[in-house]
Amino acid sequence: MKVVIVGGVAGGATAAARIRRLDEQAEIIVFERSGYVSYANCGLPYYVGGVIGDPEELTLQTPESFFQRFRVCMKVHHEVTAIHPDRKIVCVRNLENGEEFEESYDKLILSPGAKPARPRLAGVGMDKLFTLRTVEDTLRIKEYVNQNHPRSVVLAGGGFIGLELAENFRELGMEVTIVQRPKQLMNPFDADMASFIHNEMRRHGVKLALGYTVEGFEEEGGGVNVLLKGERSLRADMVVLAIGVVPDTALAKEAGLELGIKGSIVVNERMETSIPDIYAAGDAVQVKHYVTGEDALISLAGPANKQGRIIADNICGGDSRYAGSLGSSVIKVFDMTAASTGLSESNAKKAGLDADTVILSPMSHAGYYPGGRVMTMKVVFEKETYRLLGAQIVGYEGVDKRIDVLATAICAGWQAVRLKDLDLAYAPPYSSAKDPVNMAGFLIDNICRGVLKQWHLKELDSLPQDGSVTLLDVRTAGEYGRGHIDGFRNIPVDELRERLAEIEKGRKVYVICQSGLRSYIAVRILEGNGYEAYNFSGGYRFYEAVVNDRCLIERATACGMDRMSSSCE
Repeated sequence: MKVVIVGGVAGGATAAARIRRLDEQAEIIVFERSGYVSYANCGLPYYVGGVIGDPEELTLQTPESFFQRFRVCMKVHHEVTAIHPDRKIVCVRNLENGEEFEESYDKLILSPGAKPARPRLAGVGMDKLFTLRTVEDTLRIKEYVNQNHPRSVVLAGGGFIGLELAENFRELGMEVTIVQRPKQLMNPFDADMASFIHNEMRRHGVKLALGYTVEGFEEEGGGVNVLLKGERSLRADMVVLAIGVVPDTALAKEAGLELGIKGSIVVNERMETSIPDIYAAGDAVQVKHYVTGEDALISLAGPANKQGRIIADNICGGDSRYAGSLGSSVIKVFDMTAASTGLSESNAKKAGLDADTVILSPMSHAGYYPGGRVMTMKVVFEKETYRLLGAQIVGYEGVDKRIDVLATAICAGWQAVRLKDLDLAYAPPYSSAKDPVNMAGFLIDNICRGVLKQWHLKELDSLPQDGSVTLLDVRTAGEYGRGHIDGFRNIPVDELRERLAEIEKGRKVYVICQSGLRSYIAVRILEGNGYEAYNFSGGYRFYEAVVNDRCLIERATACGMDRMSSSCE
């Protein structure tokens, strides 16, 4: 059996190694357009910033090491220019000497990945404008920084690459501005949870120009002017386009393979394309979202590796199937960690699901043990069935392990109430006896049992201010004095039982505290004394972070670029 693989890195290299482990006699040839067959593309921004000092550390395998261990022929700087399924051959060009030749195959694997989106804007292509996708891209950026010592950079795009580059450029002492059309960074997160990411970026001196449209680039006086629609241009010494990626599927289209979202390759559960004996994996393929079952594009290394393994199993006579992608991800944002899995609240509603959420602010470990830090968790579930749909967490410690637990529960098809039953490891330096994941389960179980009724930030503006309902803040007088929501009166929770006469019966009571815990206790006191009470999901801490962030974004949009980092007054 002869297997030809187009593209290395996650999907292609994984498939090649797995085929060899399953079939010692197979002939395996990999054609890779770049000079690297297996590299840590997720580590590229950290080489730019110097966290990873040696570029060789980015290379997981070389053509020589791959051949020595697996007897796989890795041909770098070789571009496949055409596929002819009828003859089962590919046309190849050697990029080093221009030689062109044909290679036959019994099985063909396409792992071309995705390419950076390059909008058709004036100035795209200038030497001070970069993209980041390959090792070669990284080396170009690093060389430019080392030789020219730029003091400022504009990053067009606020996804994974944009945020990681922002941190690394700031560590180099550069002025960094992120500009993009959406009014939030990191689209896998809901806008309210993204507020915490925004605040962390601003805290480290990154300027955020959110809600602005880039119209082009002009080179002037040794720098670049980033032209913005309806706004003065941004000036920088260099620009990196990080506005996303698109599937690199020109070959597949020309070969007649069925294509899907944004030109991605359509595959079945066995990762087979529409043409027999051709498989595809990685960022170039359309998959099913694990929660909704709908078609999706999810460009992450984990799914690509799994898909490569599945292809190898099936080529070698097995019957492996890809169950779909959750989109689980985690990112370092300076001192903070942000992670998500499954559906956000907004995406759940776009998918037609009747979703609800709980928001809580637990400590990363036992409060009495030194060094604990608060994290913010948002867990999304379906109202009627309580099916767990997704989660987002931002914090400083323990974020990654909690998101992985939640991802596992989603994959298991759990109802969200079952989170309370998980038997999770506990010791004071690492967690609490009631782990944050358990706490989310307790909250959802209380909602399911009717013990807890919530109100959310989106309902604030619709709350009556005419006295027909009671708005109650149960924090201490000192906390209330440092900031509160207009219209909310203060009765500290520990005084509530003695002051119930101050709250008129027959009116709904909307309660808030700092994190949601004291207000829940207040709600139970009120319910136990004949009131109908609702607890604010997230607490004043959550409210303040979200509202201040929205204020900053709106003021920057209304008042211009000079206001984009101002405090909200």
